Amino acid sequence: MIARGIHTAGAVCAGICLLILATAGAAERPFSFARDTFAFANETVFEFHDGYAYPRHETGPIKPKRFTNHCFVMSRSIIQFRKFARFDPAWPPLDDAELAARIRRITSQLPWTPAFPETERIVIPGYRDLRSFSAARTNVVQRNIGQGWTTYFRPGNWRILLPHGGAQQAKTRDTLDRSLGRGEFFVAYLTNFPSSLNINHGVLVYAANKGESDAARYLVYDSNHPDGPRTLEWSPRDSCFLYQRDTDFVGGRVVVWQVYGTFLQ
Repeated sequence: MIARGIHTAGAVCAGICLLILATAGAAERPFSFARDTFAFANETVFEFHDGYAYPRHETGPIKPKRFTNHCFVMSRSIIQFRKFARFDPAWPPLDDAELAARIRRITSQLPWTPAFPETERIVIPGYRDLRSFSAARTNVVQRNIGQGWTTYFRPGNWRILLPHGGAQQAKTRDTLDRSLGRGEFFVAYLTNFPSSLNINHGVLVYAANKGESDAARYLVYDSNHPDGPRTLEWSPRDSCFLYQRDTDFVGGRVVVWQVYGTFLQ
C-alpha cells in the first residue's frame, strides 16, 4: 500500500510538474517577429520621401480608406495578444461577430498586468499565430483592436513638455534594460519635440543586442513596417537614443518615453 501510494503520488506530482513546465514554456516562448506581429501596416497620413512628409497625391474619384494613427494601439495590442491570448489551429475559425468579441476581450486587458495562465487565455481558433491570423482576418482585427484617435489623449502625452536631457534619457535606458531583462516588452514613444516634430510615433522594443562597449542596439517592432524589425540605438557618448533612417523618418536623435508600463503612462 505504501509503495502504491508513493507511485500514485509520484505520478500526480509528475503530471503537475509537466503542466507547470508546459505553462511556463508557453509563457516564455521566445518572441518572433515573423510570428508574433501584425501582418498589416499602420499607414501614414502623409506621403513620405527620405523621411520628409508631403501631402498625398491620390488620383481617381474614390480615395482609398487607410488604416492610420494606430501605431500606439498596435504596439499595445502585441503585448495583449502575447499575454492574454492563445492560438489553436486545430479548431475551426470563428465567424466575424464572435471573433470581434474575443479580440475586444483581449485588447481590453491592461497591458502592464501579469499574463494569464495558459489555461485561462482567450482562445483564437483556426490560426497558428498572430501573423497568420491578422493576415487572414485583417478587417476584423483592424476594426476591433482599438481606436487610434484616443491615443492623442493618453495621460502620459504631457511628458514631452518635461526636461529630457541626457540624465533623464539614461534613466529611461535603464528602465528599458530592466524591462527586457525581466522578459517584458517596452513600448516607446519616440519624438524629437521641441527641436522639431518630424517623428511622433509609438514602437515596441522587444530585444537588446549589446556590443562590447556600453552602446546597445535594440530590436523594434514598428507598425509602419511589418516587413521586419527596425533598430533603436543608445549612444553613450551623447546619452541619447538614435532611431534608424527610413522612408518615414530622417534618422538620428529621438527622445524616448515609456508608455503602457503603468496606468498613468
